[in-house]
Amino acid sequence: MSENLPTRREILAGLAAAPLLETTLEAQASSNSLCFMSAVEMAKLIRTKKLSAREALDAHLKQIERVNPKVNAIVTLVPDSALEAARKADEMQAHREPLGRLHGLPVAHKDLFETRGIRTTYGSLLYKDNVPAVDDIVVARMRSAGAIIVGKTNTPEFGSGSQTFNKVFGATHNPYDLTKTCGGSSGGAAVSLACGLVPVASGSDTGGSLRNPAAFCNVVGFRPSPGRVPNPNAAFAWLTLTTSGCLGRTVADLALALSTIAGPDPNSPLSIEEPGEHFARPLDRSFKGTRIAWFKDLGGAPFDARVRTVVDAHRKTFESLGCIVEQAEPDFAPAELAFRVLRAWNSANTYGARMHDHPDAFKDTLKGEIEEGLRLTGAEVARADTAHGQFWRGFQVFLTKYDYFVLPTTQLPPFDIDTPYPTELAGVKFDTYIDWMKSCWYISAAGNPAASVPAGFTPEGLPVGIQIVGRYREDFSVLQMAHAFEQATGFGKNRPPVAA
Repeated sequence: MSENLPTRREILAGLAAAPLLETTLEAQASSNSLCFMSAVEMAKLIRTKKLSAREALDAHLKQIERVNPKVNAIVTLVPDSALEAARKADEMQAHREPLGRLHGLPVAHKDLFETRGIRTTYGSLLYKDNVPAVDDIVVARMRSAGAIIVGKTNTPEFGSGSQTFNKVFGATHNPYDLTKTCGGSSGGAAVSLACGLVPVASGSDTGGSLRNPAAFCNVVGFRPSPGRVPNPNAAFAWLTLTTSGCLGRTVADLALALSTIAGPDPNSPLSIEEPGEHFARPLDRSFKGTRIAWFKDLGGAPFDARVRTVVDAHRKTFESLGCIVEQAEPDFAPAELAFRVLRAWNSANTYGARMHDHPDAFKDTLKGEIEEGLRLTGAEVARADTAHGQFWRGFQVFLTKYDYFVLPTTQLPPFDIDTPYPTELAGVKFDTYIDWMKSCWYISAAGNPAASVPAGFTPEGLPVGIQIVGRYREDFSVLQMAHAFEQATGFGKNRPPVAA
């Protein structure tokens, strides 16, 4: 409630305190620093005039100046335009104008999203000086909701791969161990949240790009149902593999942001008619008697023992919530064929002409995927699309018996930052740069909503995420379960030492 929020004097006194965070995880979890305040609470403070948009922005710009050089999460910073936007936001409030749900909150957008007047590189040297004239729909909707854009977050070249590095800006470091990767492709977004650089961040997901970096950085990532956040500019308008979304330090923060970017669009054929306001409802609910399907081995996919140990320990967490947990999983064989072929087909369609004109401008992994897509025959694409439909139907039938499917977000913990992608796991050698992420892209192939929630740490202190998958288009239900798990465990309250 607003009457229980801290006063402006208390907030500013906290900002002036040094250090803002202690170096132990326990002290970090209890910190009430503004930069680690929940987005929900910060929005209330601004709305009740206990905090101005300019004060919130100033605190985050200072945090960016202090921490970002260590992690390289925000790669384009626009303080001048952000300050002007914050000034206008405060004037709107002074004049009692209508305020959006994100009014006055700093936000950073993934460098794949076009931002009007702000450099958008897609992580590619071909676009290192590109300044769009229009906003992506996610950016436009967050602007309309009152968010203040502070900059762009790092991503792999064209968002390709779950390791965030490119030739324009270099690599983004994991805040829990600077020698490790933060994952990807929304890696800069996840690190920005983990380090308190922004309270709200956007992202996108094809093979795990909202979930993988969330797991690696101890924040929450959510892949919405395709069409929940529409893409009116998609080249393949009916392709369900890719979707836009957001991340948060908590499920409630993520739901707040999602409530502003979800909603129908007449130019997107997959668009879901349900309004975004649906996600602004309370997340609490009872899960007594809820049936959970607990993963086995995803049809033989290898897992690091440290990840399995952390995730398997949480069967009792779901049972403590009143859930009935059984080990069961659907047949993932059709997903194996469908995702690989349709991803390559999409990459060829999206980048084939550019690669023909600029063959040296693409990293080898993406180039190989494009070339694979260009070699595909119509019959091969048809077989993959048929398998895609078969897998979707099988997955939905599987979830008529169970309310949720639970599995690890990733198959291994964060790996060395200089390793482009893992080539082997548990004695299994990988052929491609996406083989180590089946735990995510199998779910992408299903098209069901899925959340990654902090689940604990390896003995070395590296974050591990647990993935909660719900029934078709039951996105809010997934967020409710993710919220219940988050409240029961509290691992997301831990903060990385680099942000202290």
